[in-house]
Amino acid sequence: MKTENKTIKVLLIDDDADLLAVNEAVFLARGFNIQKAYNGNEGFELALSFKPDVIVTDVMMSTNSEGFDLARRLRSTEGTKEIPLIMLTSVNDTVPFTYEPDGKFLPVDRFLEKPVAPETLVQEVEKILA
Repeated sequence: MKTENKTIKVLLIDDDADLLAVNEAVFLARGFNIQKAYNGNEGFELALSFKPDVIVTDVMMSTNSEGFDLARRLRSTEGTKEIPLIMLTSVNDTVPFTYEPDGKFLPVDRFLEKPVAPETLVQEVEKILA
């Protein structure tokens, strides 16, 4: 997808390789430029080098809070702190809690419960960048 003559860059971060492959295919079919990472550290490094327009990350990867930790790290780093973050999770299936994006504990722009249909995820990315 292009906006203002620029191809939109999306960084997908999840430890589920199958989910990443499905989401990647849908985004690529829509003309997005995609990079994938399988954990928070890899995602952080790619965020610095790839400079995505939006980041979509899971919560539970190597640890139950890796996505939360990554979001806080991204928000506190020059060069990544302004990148919109969409967090996907099924954490409520494991540890039910009430959540709202905020500036400290959950510094994300959108929080979506899995499963999220790939087309819905594309729509959320388009909305957040509109």
